[in-house]
Amino acid sequence: MCLMRWFFTLTTATLFMVAPSLAAPLVQSVRVGDYPAKTRFVLDLTEPVRFNVFTLANPYRVVIDLPEVGWKIRPESAPRSRLIKGYRLGLFQPGNSRVVIDVARPVVVVKAFLLPPGDRRTHRLVVDLKPVSRAAFRSGRPAARRTTVVLTRPQPVARRAAPTDSRPLIAIDPGHGGIDPGAQGRRGIWEKNITLAQARELRRQLRRSGRYRVVMIRDRDMFVRLRNRIGIAQRAGADLFISLHADSIDNPKVRGASVYTLSERASDREAAALAAKENRADIIAGIDLNRQSRTVARILIDLRQRLTKNESVKLAKAVTRELSKTMRLLRNTHRFAGFAVLKAPDIPSILIETGYLSNPSDARLLTSPKHRRRLAAALVAAIDVHFARQQAYRKP
Repeated sequence: MCLMRWFFTLTTATLFMVAPSLAAPLVQSVRVGDYPAKTRFVLDLTEPVRFNVFTLANPYRVVIDLPEVGWKIRPESAPRSRLIKGYRLGLFQPGNSRVVIDVARPVVVVKAFLLPPGDRRTHRLVVDLKPVSRAAFRSGRPAARRTTVVLTRPQPVARRAAPTDSRPLIAIDPGHGGIDPGAQGRRGIWEKNITLAQARELRRQLRRSGRYRVVMIRDRDMFVRLRNRIGIAQRAGADLFISLHADSIDNPKVRGASVYTLSERASDREAAALAAKENRADIIAGIDLNRQSRTVARILIDLRQRLTKNESVKLAKAVTRELSKTMRLLRNTHRFAGFAVLKAPDIPSILIETGYLSNPSDARLLTSPKHRRRLAAALVAAIDVHFARQQAYRKP
């Protein structure tokens, strides 16, 4: 008699379908089983893959790193495991996919192994988890961290354009991506897809103007770390940084766009809560923040950054003026909060919440190509105003 209490397909609100790349292994289903002494997590695959498994705390997570794979998960309602609260999956970096399992308490990985095709006609990656005390987890964390390996080449870095091209360089940052889908709206709309579509339209219009160069922080459904978003823009020599987002909240009546600039003191509770949520993107993707450089976490606000913040505020005001001509805005349109992606000390930066996916009207607009064109046109006009003002200041 099988000791398993149940064995089922687990799905959560974070599940989504991703088309596989050519010749990539395909994950066909995800299953979870609760046994008396363990919980089993299984990925059904079309072919065997190399993998890495490790655990993280604050919050407790299990991370499975894979080569780049395709996902074909059928959303079906199912009860949760006693230990597993949910999971996220997606592209972590070029050539590297990741599964992050949220667990209800500290766990250790008892076993992790591959099984060849059997009656199910698929290869299976099996991870067995066992709950442990916090003390036992802490004593095992160093070993767990040492299991982390880089499976693929590092993410490519944008290169500075030739010095002969003096046109301003605009860095466009589509929020979220890959394993971090962002907010979910009505009818299964994901923020990461909305922001990427809007970013591509903004890039198209900026390039069509002939006045600007553009660097995309991401140009496909891929996770990019918060600090790497700033780094890509800095290494490219960007003159402006524009981050695009689309929030979702409990109140479906709230709608309208807003523009944020950096301040460690938030303009209101909603701004503070939003910044805190967005700044958790690295945790969502299974990154151990305890290992990061203190220099990154403590960006010094010197004279250069104060000047940059002033330029960011002026840009935000120009953006709100232009957006108000074509779309609905929140009452307090220009807001301040400590968004991590706005902390480059040398690049004027703004974050635009283009609307609320939780509102039916905003959700409909944010999926409309016509609305994307209008929004991008307003942003191009605001960018024109920004650089025209700078040129006027330089005149004798």
